[in-house]
Amino acid sequence: MTAHTLAAHGLHAGYGDRAVLQGLELSIPPGRITAIVGANACGKSTLLRSLSRLLAPAQGQVLLDGKSVHKMPPRHLARQMGLLPQSPAAPDGITVLDLVSRGRHPHHGLLSRWTGQDDAAVAAALQATGTTDLAERAVDELSGGQRQRVWIAMALAQETGLLLLDEPTTFLDIAHQIEVLDLLTDLNHARGTTIVMVLHDLNLAARYADTLVALRAGRVHAAGPPEAVLTEAMVEAVFGLPCQTLPDPVSGRPMMLPIGRHGRQAPRG
Repeated sequence: MTAHTLAAHGLHAGYGDRAVLQGLELSIPPGRITAIVGANACGKSTLLRSLSRLLAPAQGQVLLDGKSVHKMPPRHLARQMGLLPQSPAAPDGITVLDLVSRGRHPHHGLLSRWTGQDDAAVAAALQATGTTDLAERAVDELSGGQRQRVWIAMALAQETGLLLLDEPTTFLDIAHQIEVLDLLTDLNHARGTTIVMVLHDLNLAARYADTLVALRAGRVHAAGPPEAVLTEAMVEAVFGLPCQTLPDPVSGRPMMLPIGRHGRQAPRG
C-alpha cells in the first residue's frame, strides 16, 4: 500500500471570527503512527478537520503527496484518505455489513457495479476488526467498543493508505481503548497504513505512537518521538500540569505521573 505524505504549511483555520490554528506547520511521517495531543480547545480536532478537508483554511495549505487537498476531486481524495470523526452516527437500523460496505463508495462511479473486489475488501475489514460475527447485527444494538470497531472496519474497507481518527478511544473503557489501539497498530504493521489520531491519554499516546505532536494555542509546541516530546517541561507548558516522567515498565517509552495539589502531601495518619 502506498505510504502517502501529508503536510500542513502556514495553516490558519477556525470558525467564523474565532481563530484556532495559528500558522501551523506539520509534516506527518509516512507509514507510521502519529498521535496528536494537547489541552482542550488547543486545536486538535480543528487540525484533523483541516487535514481531511472538512474545514477550509483561512490561510496556508494542506498537501497530500505534494498536492493541495482542497483542489482534489472529493472521490479521488476519499480513495487516498479515510477519516473517522468524533462520535459518528449510523442511520437507524443499518446493519454492520451495510455500514462497512459504505466504505467502498469512493471506488464506485454512477454506473459502476459491485464486484468481487468489493466483497473481498469488506470481508477483510470485518475480519481485521473482529466484527465478522456481527455482520447481520444492527449497529445501534452494539456496545460502544463493538461500534467503534465497526466504524474502523468501514474505514478499512475504504482501502486508503492514510487514516485519520479523531479521539477513537473516547467513551470506551480501558479494555476497549487498548483493543482499538492494538487494532490500529496491527493495521499499521500489516498494511503500512499511515495513521494520525487525536488522543487524550498521554501515556497511551506515548506507548502506541511513533511520533507525538503536542499542540498549544493552535501551534505545534513539540513534535518527534515520544522520548523527546513527553517530558515534564512539555506537560507543564502544554497542560499547565506538574508531573514526573519515568520509563513505562511495559514499553520502555516515557510515561507521566501527574502531580495534583495534594500530590506531595504526606499520607494521613
